[in-house]
Amino acid sequence: MDHSAHKIEHNTHAGHVMGDTLKMTLWGKLKMSMTMTMGMDHTGLAGREMARLMEIDIRNKFFFSLLFTIPIILYSPLGTEYLKLSLPSPLPIPWLLFILTTPVFFYSGWIFLYSTYIAFKNKTLNMAVLVAVGITAAYAFSILLTFIGSADSYYEAAAMLITFVLFGHWMEMKSRRGTTDALQALFNLVPPQARIFKDGKEIMVSTGDIQLGDIIILKPGDKVPVDGEIIEGETAIDESLVTGESIPTSKKVGDQVIGGSINTAGSVKFKATKIGKDTALARIVAMVEEAQNSKAPGQRIADKFAKYLVILAVGSGVLVFVIWYFIMSVPILLALSFAIATVVIACPDALGLATPTAVAVATGLGAKHNILIKDAPTLEQVSKIQAIVLDKTGTLTDGKPTVTNVATVDGYDEGEALRLVGAAEAKSSHPLAGAVLDELKRRGLTLPVSVNKFENLSGLGVKAIVDGKSVLIGTVKLMKESNVALGSIENKINEFLEKGETIMILAVDGEIKAVIGAEDPIKPNAIKAVERLKALGIEIAMITGDNKMTAEKVASQIGIERVFAEVMPEDKATYVKKLQQEGKFTAMVGDGVNDAPALAIADVGIAIGAGTDVAIETAKVVLMKSDPLDILRAITLSKATVRKMKQNLFWASIYNVLAIPIAGGILYPSFGIMLRPEFAALLMSVSSIIVAVNAVLLKRVEKDLIAV
Repeated sequence: MDHSAHKIEHNTHAGHVMGDTLKMTLWGKLKMSMTMTMGMDHTGLAGREMARLMEIDIRNKFFFSLLFTIPIILYSPLGTEYLKLSLPSPLPIPWLLFILTTPVFFYSGWIFLYSTYIAFKNKTLNMAVLVAVGITAAYAFSILLTFIGSADSYYEAAAMLITFVLFGHWMEMKSRRGTTDALQALFNLVPPQARIFKDGKEIMVSTGDIQLGDIIILKPGDKVPVDGEIIEGETAIDESLVTGESIPTSKKVGDQVIGGSINTAGSVKFKATKIGKDTALARIVAMVEEAQNSKAPGQRIADKFAKYLVILAVGSGVLVFVIWYFIMSVPILLALSFAIATVVIACPDALGLATPTAVAVATGLGAKHNILIKDAPTLEQVSKIQAIVLDKTGTLTDGKPTVTNVATVDGYDEGEALRLVGAAEAKSSHPLAGAVLDELKRRGLTLPVSVNKFENLSGLGVKAIVDGKSVLIGTVKLMKESNVALGSIENKINEFLEKGETIMILAVDGEIKAVIGAEDPIKPNAIKAVERLKALGIEIAMITGDNKMTAEKVASQIGIERVFAEVMPEDKATYVKKLQQEGKFTAMVGDGVNDAPALAIADVGIAIGAGTDVAIETAKVVLMKSDPLDILRAITLSKATVRKMKQNLFWASIYNVLAIPIAGGILYPSFGIMLRPEFAALLMSVSSIIVAVNAVLLKRVEKDLIAV
């Protein structure tokens, strides 16, 4: 097991075995033991290891039960009457069935009995209660009949119910484990050991022992152990596990590296900035597991309904017995058969599996395609999107602008203009800062040394004192608010804007000296994504702080008609509200710190994964590849999942509604059709298996995700 992941804390994925009560009780001691042994507190690997052990235990109990159930069936009326078998028996058959069924009841069935005890203790009802009532009724009445010398019994019904329910849950756990195995594979990308530079020498340490600030050495072919920042050297790193891009990314001093990625070229040193649960890889796994363990709105309704169905099932069993025995005056054994069959077939097991399995499959499938959905309610809500607000920079464009034009006033030196702008912008994190610095590097220019009194003017620009000069850099709006006349440069400004360029106006000591135009390339899939989303009937709007002329030019190239331009960062949420007030279920897609309020207020916040931590933490969906087409993939996955949920809930509900009266004997007076308890157990389990298999079939939607 990967030692580095031992410190990663997040929600456990313990499987769906008879509801939350069972998970909290039966495996409590195991969980505590694992926590103490591994030094973890509800850690991800502990959760997955516990889920694996639970699956093994359920599997073992199933095979143990099956081993005894086969001879029980052969010696029961199913074998002797229906299959016409005549097998030798060392004991009277009722006593033989009693001996064979008892270990099944107390060993394999204990999981349901103990969970029922806890449920009653907590004054709650769950599906385990109904299973326990069914198997206890069949087993107890069979013992009573055996001791009074009757040849009749229901041992086979108790054994078959235990066997089939365990099989259904084992299959459901296996389907869920498929997604957690994929997450475990991610953890395996992190190396168990790493080279760190300490006290002037290189030493090998366990990845789990790396501390913040440690200097790690990477050589070609090494896997990156934790997240960090390069402080020496240059290389190319394969980050496909996070970004989905197969081409290695060039890295130099100051660039970030991601734990689990692979160093493909040079040797570098980097400083650890995030370890354990804070690494990008750990956050991805935690996000997926949290989604798998969350409950969709439809499941909450199903859980509530299931509680009442327990009461309905037990009540129906009692009512059926009263009607047949006291009113219809049939023999007590026949009345008991109807009553037990009613209780058994009414078990809402399929209802409990209806959506959790679909959620587990869908979130795992999304993660495989770099789409992280934080919880089950969001998985449902994405299918309802009617309008999407797309941030321009970094979402529709690459977010890596390049300088395309420089115009100066009265022969002012272009190089000096770039140096002043670069010096001030170097203090800023805005993408335009990088464009100017790259242009300076291309021209072989150096930055001024003295930069004082830097101030970031959100949504407008920056100002600072550079080499003793008062420098103001930003938009037309900033110049007007600062009472700086545009003068002769205004024509060049309009020319750049008409080309769709973003502008930076430079004023030195209160006078305009230059305007710099920069172009941010539109992402390759942006136009296709907008076309496909509009084809679904979704309204698309673009929001940006850019000049209206530039914004409309870019929007027209992409195919977006509705544009919110010159929007201050703090006002983005207001425009999202505007669409919501029009009655549209609205999503916001963004990547920056200034997008966080809009992401939070939207019905569904979608963050581009290459964006900031703040945006990713605020959003409900994270697109790790930064590909606009992934918005469409998320919607496709959500719609397919909701369809499966509805199918499963309908099947589970209608099955119970129709099955209870048949098991209760409604067809017996007219047609002589009777559903024996053992057949009721079989049919109940078939319902659960159908629901689990139908959810697993959701994987077929993968071809649609690839085709987008």
